[in-house]
Formats: sequence, structure tokens, C-alpha cells
Amino acid sequence: MSFRLAVCAEMVYGDLPLIDRVHRIHEQGFEVELWDTRGRDIGALAATGARFSSMSGYFGGSLIDPDSADEVLASAAKLIRTALELGVERMVVHPAELGDGGMAVRPVHRSTGQMWLTALRTLERLAALGGKHGVTFALENLNTVRDHPGIPLARAKDTLALVSAVDRPNVRMMLDLYHAQIGEGNLIELVRAARPWIGEIQVADVPGRFEPGTGEINYLAVAAALNDAGYSGVIGLEAGASGGPGLKAGDKALAAFRAAFAG
Repeated sequence: MSFRLAVCAEMVYGDLPLIDRVHRIHEQGFEVELWDTRGRDIGALAATGARFSSMSGYFGGSLIDPDSADEVLASAAKLIRTALELGVERMVVHPAELGDGGMAVRPVHRSTGQMWLTALRTLERLAALGGKHGVTFALENLNTVRDHPGIPLARAKDTLALVSAVDRPNVRMMLDLYHAQIGEGNLIELVRAARPWIGEIQVADVPGRFEPGTGEINYLAVAAALNDAGYSGVIGLEAGASGGPGLKAGDKALAAFRAAFAG
């Protein structure tokens, strides 16, 4: 298998400052995922020598709301400079605006036709912005059962429908298999169906959101299915370490992740 493996620096080695987490992840041969880069020392992050696969791509507005979709575009445009400085390939967006703890800023529990059309048009505008600057916007699926209630169009089948309808190279899926398992299941068929539209994949086991091997997902089988489908892109561990925030627990979690996907 020839996947590129990345680790979310926000969720492991919690006893360390972010820069030290990035160093430790990089030293073990992984790429790095980031969340919100505002207020962080971008020069110091770039100086680590790490390869950054993804980061948050907006900080305001909602893809599905015609009254705030412009905020998505404006905030994305402001973050592109950071993405280019760090060499980030994918800027992650969500179907609606997330607040503290990933909760919906304006919870909505029913989708409408207007939401679908607004999301499609906003993603088309993001595609044009991404094409201008050479970055890809990745629409992440979420689960609304446990972590993100009140986010319409968040299921993997919905994000897949939107990305495939846009059909532009600068808009892809951030396929999060942790969220998909909680909300939908049937992961192997999902990755086969989504394969042409995947920009990056994120993984964590269920329950707990820890490293592969700690829960119910057979990630060895998922890895084999991805390999058979010809996927050779980034798979990112967006998970905490089951042993806690310390160095040994983090190293063990990264080793388990590598074992699941390195073949």
C-alpha cells in the first residue's frame, strides 16, 4: 500500500506545545493536519520542515445560508496566504458554521432545497477561488448523532452528492470515516463510491475517537479496499491517543495507525 499518512497535531501529544507536537509527528515520518491557524506562529510552523496536508479553510459563515455564504468566501480568501506559506494542499470546510466544541452556531435539523442550491453555488465559488491560487477546498462530512447535531447536509452521502455535482478539481471530499461510521456505516462501500471525489481521508476508531484497533472499525479491511480502489492519497489520523496526552501514549497511537495503513 502506498498511502501518505498524516496526523492531526491538535489531538495527540496534548502535553506539548503545538510546535513541539508538529516536530514529533514530522520526525516520525508523518505529514501534519492543522485546524485553525489564526493567531499561530506560521513562520515557526513552516520552519519545522513538516509537510502540511490540510488546515481549516474558513472561519465564518455557512455554505448553506444565502445570508452568510459570502463570509465563507471572505474568510477563505484571508486564509489562503497561510495555506500557501505552509504549502497546505487542502483547506477544509463544513456544510454549516461550527462554533465552540464543533457545535452548530445556528442548529437546523431539516434540510431544504434552498440549502442544497446555496451549498452548490458556494462550493462552485470556492472552486474558482481555489483554482486561482492552486489550493483545493475539501468538504468534510460530519456525524449529527453525537458530535455535530444541527448541521444539515453533513452525512457522507450528502457531501459526496454536493462535491460530485460541483465536479471541479479544486473541490473534493474530506472523507471522515469516524463520522461516517457513527452516522451511516457501510464504510467499504462508501470509500468505493466516493473514490473519484476524495481529496483526503480522516480516521479514528469508534467509540472513543482513538487510534485504529481500539474500537469496532476494521481498518485493515478499509485499507485493503482503498488500495484495491487505487487510492494513494493522504490518510490522516484525527484521533486522540487512547493512553492519554503523554509522549508514550502518542507514540503508541501513531504506531498503531501506521500498522493499520502501511501494509
